[in-house]
Amino acid sequence: MPPEPADSSHPAAAAVRSDSPSSSIASLTQATGMRASGRRAIEIIGAAIGCGAGDPRCEYGPDRLREWDFGKRLAAFGCDAVWREQIYPHYGATRSDPQTIVPEFCGRLAYAVAAARRRGATPLVLGGDHSCGIGTWSGVHQSVWQSGPLGLIWIDAHMDSHTPETTPTGALHGMPLAALLGYGDSRLTGLCGVHGKLEPRHVCLIGVRSFEPGEADLVARLGMRVFFADEVRERGMPAVVADALTIVQAGTAGFGVSIDLDAIDPADAPGVGSPVPGGFKGEELVAALGVLAGNPRLLGLEIVEYNPFLDPTGTTRELVLGLAAAALLPAQRADTALACAA
Repeated sequence: MPPEPADSSHPAAAAVRSDSPSSSIASLTQATGMRASGRRAIEIIGAAIGCGAGDPRCEYGPDRLREWDFGKRLAAFGCDAVWREQIYPHYGATRSDPQTIVPEFCGRLAYAVAAARRRGATPLVLGGDHSCGIGTWSGVHQSVWQSGPLGLIWIDAHMDSHTPETTPTGALHGMPLAALLGYGDSRLTGLCGVHGKLEPRHVCLIGVRSFEPGEADLVARLGMRVFFADEVRERGMPAVVADALTIVQAGTAGFGVSIDLDAIDPADAPGVGSPVPGGFKGEELVAALGVLAGNPRLLGLEIVEYNPFLDPTGTTRELVLGLAAAALLPAQRADTALACAA
């Protein structure tokens, strides 16, 4: 296993590239992040952003996970994992303008994610508030757009589909999915020089139970499939994830999974940015994600909104590890992740 490098901020010269990715994907290994042995090459990227949320303390989540040797713990389960870098916001003197800070931050994150994909790795982004999702999936899109559309499973208690016109709070972590679909502030929708990284028919949401009319109207108008929390309880997580995979793999170059920890009930995941009662059990999601293990079309994974200040016993931290292991381990080891999260 490669050693974990020292903390480093992204080089100043590493602004988002506007140039296209290489005209062809050199090999299946590079395209999927899978090695010939079936083990994934995983690059962990910490997205230490918090100003997109009302409670900014998720900014410290990636640092705490790294101090806990998250990368080494994940590799111990059977992944070729390395913590590649930690990305921090460039705050001004007042730290008071998320509308400027978040787009710039997401630009550097998109560059880092695209670079990991070019190296043949599967990016694992750990946040940080969910505004970082704009950067994560812009970077994945940049790496695959020539091969086809990007599918995305968005697991969240919220829809995250507000625009500046519909948001009741102005918080950018409530807008990332809308921005990726091309709706909202042009500084967010136009990241990497492309407006609309996702097509609604290739996107679905799982676990939604808290939303406002404005964003619900956009989601309904676009025809995106939403598996509300009630449906997950009625049908079971495995059936819902199976349907979601059908949606995001139909006619796409591959898909990603974005997990906001608030999708899980606060009893199992207390250390989150915006806890909402009535979620599903952590072990239920871990078990369902095992179906992703070994799927070469999984292009990236994102786990966000970890608030270490609300996680005094480390319960949520352990769950983050279990979720990542379930999705990224070799298939025959997926049961180890379930034991980790139990």
